[in-house]
Amino acid sequence: MQQAHNHCNEHHHHHHHHGESRLVIALFLTCVYMVVEAVGGFVFNSLALLADAGHMLSDVVALALSLAAIKIGNKSPTERHTFGFRRTEILAALANGLALWAIVVLIFFEAVHRFYSPQPVQGGGMLLIAGVGLGINAVMALLLFSSRHESLNIKGAFVHVISDALGSLGAIVAAVIILQTDENRVDPAVSILVGCLIVYSSWSLIRESLHILMEGVPAGLNIHDMEQAVINQDGVCCIYDLHVWTIGADQRALSAHVVVSDPDWDRSELLKRLNRLFAEEFNVTHTTIQIEPTHEIRSESEYPVCREGTACKI
Repeated sequence: MQQAHNHCNEHHHHHHHHGESRLVIALFLTCVYMVVEAVGGFVFNSLALLADAGHMLSDVVALALSLAAIKIGNKSPTERHTFGFRRTEILAALANGLALWAIVVLIFFEAVHRFYSPQPVQGGGMLLIAGVGLGINAVMALLLFSSRHESLNIKGAFVHVISDALGSLGAIVAAVIILQTDENRVDPAVSILVGCLIVYSSWSLIRESLHILMEGVPAGLNIHDMEQAVINQDGVCCIYDLHVWTIGADQRALSAHVVVSDPDWDRSELLKRLNRLFAEEFNVTHTTIQIEPTHEIRSESEYPVCREGTACKI
């Protein structure tokens, strides 16, 4: 029997640093414009601007949380946290998504109130501030676009920025209609529409975060394809008890039992091939593979079934 671990210590630190610096810039721009939009919302009595300012407040918290999570996530493993702290990023991403939904609830509540009790809105000032906001959101979106796949955290920040852009765009549309028609109900109506778009855009972030926390198979991987790739290796009789999950945003882990077709097979050489296979074909860089000469342990396993179609002589 042979068991080995393969750890990949290169977590693309340069990518993290790149994304982190862009998050800092995005945080600064968000803080500045949040204040401008909040003041504009009060001055021009626009719910759409106030809603977007509240949304941007959640963005400030979310971006700060993302930066903190990246810092914590890069800490080395400890005796109590042997996988390190990469899951902090996933928790922060989930918090970001839920924060968006909380803001939407507040938007809906105030929008319904204003829809039945319309209040005068100064469309000109609203249009000016929303236009500037759309421009700032466009800059932030460009900053984060190329880094959005580096981690779930940066993806969450990007989703927030896109949601902000939707809010600004909605405020622009509302301002134009108000200037043309004097119909103030369009302000809360657009706010509700923007809220729905925010819920839709953040759903994938929440779903992906929960999937990772539930130890789900990473997106893009197929367990049966992985099993077949192992079975196709010379010297392999069967594979069972295969588990694949995500440790952090850019680190996948795997554990499995592999039974050799011949007890005299060079298991060290086979282990090297399997580690290389998982790394190159499936981007799984943290593996724990137990090589077994017989099926004795398999029969005692919680998941004792070898992959269907294997040529094992049991």
